Amino acid sequence: MQTKRLRFAIPKGSLEQETLKLLQSAYYDVRGADRSYRPSISDEEIQLKILRPQEIPVYVQDGLHDIGITGSDWVLETGADVEVLQDLEYGRVRLVLAVPSWDDSRDLGDFLERRLRAGKSIRISTEYLKLTSNYIANNEFYRRQFGSSMPTIVTPWFRTGENERVGIYLSFGATEAKPPEEADAIVDNTETGRTLEQNNLRVLEQIMVSTATLITNRDAMRDPWKREKILDILTMFRGVIESRKRVHLFLNVREENLEELLRALPALKAPTVSRLSSSGWYAVNTVLERGDLFRLLPKIRRIAQGFVIHRPDSVLPDVSEVQRNNT
Repeated sequence: MQTKRLRFAIPKGSLEQETLKLLQSAYYDVRGADRSYRPSISDEEIQLKILRPQEIPVYVQDGLHDIGITGSDWVLETGADVEVLQDLEYGRVRLVLAVPSWDDSRDLGDFLERRLRAGKSIRISTEYLKLTSNYIANNEFYRRQFGSSMPTIVTPWFRTGENERVGIYLSFGATEAKPPEEADAIVDNTETGRTLEQNNLRVLEQIMVSTATLITNRDAMRDPWKREKILDILTMFRGVIESRKRVHLFLNVREENLEELLRALPALKAPTVSRLSSSGWYAVNTVLERGDLFRLLPKIRRIAQGFVIHRPDSVLPDVSEVQRNNT
C-alpha cells in the first residue's frame, strides 16, 4: 500500500536556514536542501518542497500543499484563506515605508500633502502591492483628499485602481535602489535598517512586523489523517519554541530549606522532588523561564547545593492543548 504523505512547503531565501534549523531541532533530519528543491526528510510520511515564501500562502490555500512555512507579511499580502497555526518566532523583519534621507516629511500624511500640493504625483515601489495600497488608502490625509478612491497599482501585466496621482509600482527586487529616479518612496522589509541607510533612505513609518509563520490548508485540517500529522508537527515545533525560552534546573537542598525553595520555584506544573540516599537531603528537578533563573539565583545559591543547569532540547505542550486550540 502506498504511504500517505503530507505535502509540506518550506521557504527559500532569508527564512531557509532558520527553517532547516527548526526542523533539525524538532528531530526531523533533512538532507539535500542545498542541492534540490525536493529535499528528503527522515519522516517518510512528509513530502518537502522548497518554494519562494511569496508563493506558499496561495499554494497552501489551493491545496497544492497541506502545510507551509512563510512570512506573516506574505499571508497578509496574498490574502490567502489559510489557517495560521503558529508564530514560529524567527525571521523577524519590519515592513516599512522609507523615503530619501533628505526628505524631511514627518509622516506619511505629511509626505503625501507636500507632494500633492506641489502638483506632483507620487510613485511608490514595492513587492507588497496590496499591503501598500491598503495602508496608503487608510491614511487620514489620503482619505480627506481622495475618499474611497484607491491608489493605482501598476505592474507589467495589469493596472488597477482609480487614483492616478498616487501610483504603487511592482518591484522585482533591489527595491531600495529605486529612489529617487524610479520612485519617490518604497515599502520594503528590513531587519536592521542598514541597507536602507546605505542607499540614502530613512524609515518614515513602520507598517507591520513579520515573522515566520506555520500555516495549513483548511481542508487538510478536516481530513483525520492529515490533521493528526499536522498536529504532530505543530507539537514538535511548539516544543522547540518553548525550549528556547526555558532552562532545566537540577539541584540538591537540605530538608529544612525544601519548603522555602519550593515556594520560590515556578514550574511548568510542579517541581519533581526526590529524597536522596543521604539523610536530610532532597533533589529538586524543575523547568524555569530563562528570566526567572536570574531572579532566583541569589536564593538558590544560598540554600541549595550542586545545582546543574541544562538547556532543554524540547518542551512539548500537552497534545490535548494543541487539539483544543486547533479544533
